[in-house]
Amino acid sequence: MRSLSRKAFKACLGQTFAPSRWFQVDQSRIDAFAATTDDHQFIHVDPEAAAQTQFAGTIAHGFLTLSMLSAMYYDAVPAIDGAELGVNYGFNKLRFLSPVKAGAYVRGHFTLTTVRQIKDDQLTNIWDVSVEIKGQERPALVAEWIGQQYF
Repeated sequence: MRSLSRKAFKACLGQTFAPSRWFQVDQSRIDAFAATTDDHQFIHVDPEAAAQTQFAGTIAHGFLTLSMLSAMYYDAVPAIDGAELGVNYGFNKLRFLSPVKAGAYVRGHFTLTTVRQIKDDQLTNIWDVSVEIKGQERPALVAEWIGQQYF
């Protein structure tokens, strides 16, 4: 796994990292998310009924796409040397711009916009993130994501 020193990480302020790998959002992933969250709206889990909508098929839950940010982050952003753990702190902004159709591929883009040393053993970072849908210009989502690392 790639890693950066804390000083090198702070120097990445304003940098956009290489995008994550592509992740497929197939119907089985959508169905598993529906089962986990008890969100069985037909546009997610009923291909026949969803085919009759403006989406022309099933689409992923927006929150499924959002939850995939963690995997995309770990794939795209180097670890920080000495960090024992990282946690989500929340979002300042979040918009779902385009539906992710079943079978689509998505990947994450991450730009480090803020690094705050809260304590000697704690950093707060703010990221501009977007989730790209393969073959589409408009992203699935854009967000301002806040994370914390503990050392």
